[in-house]
Amino acid sequence: MNSSNNIKEIRIIISGGGTGGHIFPAVSIANAIKELRPDAKILFVGAEGRMEMQRVPDAGYRIIGLPIAGFDRKHLWKNVPVLFKLLRSQWKARSIIKEFNPQVAVGVGGYASGPTLKTAGMMGIPTLIQEQNSYAGVTNKLLAQKAHRICVAYDGMEKFFPADKIIMTGNPVRQNLTREMPSKEDALRSFQLQPDKKTILIVGGSLGAGTINQTLTAGLKTIQEHPDVQFIWQTGKYYFENVKKAVESAGKLPNLHVTDFIKDMAAAYAAADLVISRAGAGSISEFCLLHKPVILVPSPNVAEDHQTQNALALVNKQAAIYIKDCEAKDTLLKVALATVNDKEKLNDLSKNIAKLALPDSAKIIAQEVLKLAEEYDK
Repeated sequence: MNSSNNIKEIRIIISGGGTGGHIFPAVSIANAIKELRPDAKILFVGAEGRMEMQRVPDAGYRIIGLPIAGFDRKHLWKNVPVLFKLLRSQWKARSIIKEFNPQVAVGVGGYASGPTLKTAGMMGIPTLIQEQNSYAGVTNKLLAQKAHRICVAYDGMEKFFPADKIIMTGNPVRQNLTREMPSKEDALRSFQLQPDKKTILIVGGSLGAGTINQTLTAGLKTIQEHPDVQFIWQTGKYYFENVKKAVESAGKLPNLHVTDFIKDMAAAYAAADLVISRAGAGSISEFCLLHKPVILVPSPNVAEDHQTQNALALVNKQAAIYIKDCEAKDTLLKVALATVNDKEKLNDLSKNIAKLALPDSAKIIAQEVLKLAEEYDK
């Protein structure tokens, strides 16, 4: 019996977003809270005009947007309007919190979590932050001082946060991944591919990845010359039209399936012998849980270069292959084709990445949220 059932009504704010890597875990945490307490009221707070404003309602939750934007770290003078937006966001967060009256505020990273959790802390509401990366972001480092719990996915996070607040939970992933895995044959057929060939899945994150897309576009001839290997390639919306044109003019490519966005990631992972991906924390957690051999090409365009840190945390345990963004054009396809045909290498990568898996992350975080709600109500 969950002790949080003593509370008459559970009200939780979950804040953050910006990319799929922040949104999917946030929704997973909300779903896990609902499984433990179906009567819980959950309100999301996101950033106006960002991806969460569409994805969260699609998942069945209410969301309110803040007028916030990210800091321009290269052109500091451009940040004057950003500061105004930050002040407006804090003011709006205050009125949202006052009206919704939550017992806990949860931050998953992304622009909106800063003002929401800072304001909640100032108003005496317990906060929980979820740090997905092996290198903590600026916002979470600031929020950590007031936070009651800090949920992490990597060892050694006490160099960023107070050790007594840290809980090792792992990163929540999309729930349907582990529950709805089709067979490899069925998965390949759903992408119109042969069930008996080695297959490489290329994902650039929910927004796509320029370097990876350019590398594959330049390597279409190589793909053509290796009909024994198949490719499932998610380009992201932004790059799709250009890639499509290049693929059409390359001639026949029966071993290639190109799409802008893969809805059924469970099928994509089931089909893949090897994955090529950016090194976002959420994606890495998925590879760990599914024991997928992976080549990581960290994005150089992220705060604190945290993707490189994420990749190295795996490479140090022989759990992934790492290729620098600037070297991808020369080496990525070559390494991928060699790896997918090396049975022993695939087995080693799979075995080592499996050791890093932390299942039930969303449920563990949900339990911590409910414990905080109960403490607040006493």
